[in-house]
Amino acid sequence: MIESVSVLGEDSRRKMFAFIRRQRRPVTRDEAAASVGISRKLAAFHLDKLVDAGLLRARYASPTGIRKVGRQPKVYEPTDNDIRVSIPDRRHELLADLLLEAVLTEDDSETTPHAAVRTAGRRGRELGESEREQTRPGRLGAERGLNACERMLDRHGFEPVRETPTQLRLRNCPFHPLASKAPDLVCGMNHAFLAGYLEGLEISGVEAVLAPRPGECCVQLDAGKK
Repeated sequence: MIESVSVLGEDSRRKMFAFIRRQRRPVTRDEAAASVGISRKLAAFHLDKLVDAGLLRARYASPTGIRKVGRQPKVYEPTDNDIRVSIPDRRHELLADLLLEAVLTEDDSETTPHAAVRTAGRRGRELGESEREQTRPGRLGAERGLNACERMLDRHGFEPVRETPTQLRLRNCPFHPLASKAPDLVCGMNHAFLAGYLEGLEISGVEAVLAPRPGECCVQLDAGKK
């Protein structure tokens, strides 16, 4: 565990590992190198370190699964090891903060779950408003809006992946495993948080929708639904 965490202390190595996790398929050295903008030789060095630490496994195969004539490239994919210190990213402190605020601001007309969803939506909206004030992006349509969301979601540990040009899937739930204990509450808060962010950033044509999949975040962002 300690060795694995220390290996992820190097920035390029950590970013490559996160990139490979998100792909959900074997990744070549060239793809890993391109994901962080370094040479293939340097990428190979970092990838071997991740293999030695038990975070990746390597084999020779076609990344597409289709056999071709000639030597197969070396590809990398995550092992089943769960590095709870930082990979995948967890944000239990944010969830705890939202729940505490909900309890403190709850009034007689609402239940605690309703207060929690309200609080999450307001916090997401404030985050979007703050980012809009700092970046001053102008009018945000679906394409630029999804790009902006992708950067924010990556910072907050959601591991966003653009599955299609109009869909942003979130590979990681930062609130796991608490979400599995109270899915209605936590997923409801998560949905409200991301919907509030879209509202605060003033993105048109993008919607946060509940679309749970095993092992992933319960929310995805879809363009063209409004």
